[in-house]
Amino acid sequence: MIVSWFSAGVSSAVATWLLRDQIDRIIYIHIDDQHPDTERFLVDCEQWFGRPIERLQSPLKSVENACRQRAYVNGVRGASCTLMLKRRARKEWEVDHDDLTYVWGFDLAEQHRVDRLLQSMPEQQHLFPLVDNELTKQDTHGILAKAGITRPAMYDLGYPNNNCIGCVKGGKGYWNKIRRDFPEVFKQRAEMERLIGASCINGVYLDELDPKAGVTSKPILQDCGIYCEITAAATGGGEG
Repeated sequence: MIVSWFSAGVSSAVATWLLRDQIDRIIYIHIDDQHPDTERFLVDCEQWFGRPIERLQSPLKSVENACRQRAYVNGVRGASCTLMLKRRARKEWEVDHDDLTYVWGFDLAEQHRVDRLLQSMPEQQHLFPLVDNELTKQDTHGILAKAGITRPAMYDLGYPNNNCIGCVKGGKGYWNKIRRDFPEVFKQRAEMERLIGASCINGVYLDELDPKAGVTSKPILQDCGIYCEITAAATGGGEG
């Protein structure tokens, strides 16, 4: 069975489209903290692919629920939301399925991620259509635009990926951008940190973060799809 774990990002969309006639199932794991425009993007992609996208969701539903249950936010043990909301949902699905081939949206500049994934998941086969076609991240955005599909709103707000609003894996510059763009989310995450007694950023709580810290840096985040939860587990993260 060939499966695309669709992250609702541009690269994932183009990779899925390229192999749409070979893919058996397209699966998206929803988290309530996604930007509302993500659902619109999924519907547009279903029309583009000519295929339905299956929706899965953890009973915990949100980032805060996952962090509270684990009494941990992010660090060497992995991000709680990634492990509880994505890894667990994927692993539960895999129990009833075998002989799996996964489609990945890594672009031409991400060979290091390809190599790491191949080491982390030898039990599955893997396809990398963007690498095989020598496509860059910029190429994927161009392909999507030419197809007449509006990319998810988070990109136009200046974020490099369509991750959850208030991704706990973000750095200081990212969180100060969230403070400006989504002040209520920033406030909620800061309150959650204090309640749990653990922070998103190593060494500083959000309510102590200097508003000028990291503001000159691009808020770089890797796409938080299935790859980020696999690598979190490989580097010592767990579900405990």
